[in-house]
Amino acid sequence: MDSKLLELLVCPVTKGPLIYDREYQELVSRSARLAYPVRDGIPVLLEDEARPLTDDEIEHWAAAA
Repeated sequence: MDSKLLELLVCPVTKGPLIYDREYQELVSRSARLAYPVRDGIPVLLEDEARPLTDDEIEHWAAAA
């Protein structure tokens, strides 16, 4: 994921920042508690395509911040 692109992207639900998870190819919104998929290098920022984050994942991303 291009770092400049990541700086421009925001969560479509909360308008908050996104964190790129390379291992799972997802953009994580801690504030919305959602993970948006990145398919073939293209972020899919649709709420219907996002998966909810687990409590453990929320704690992991909070600690990483």
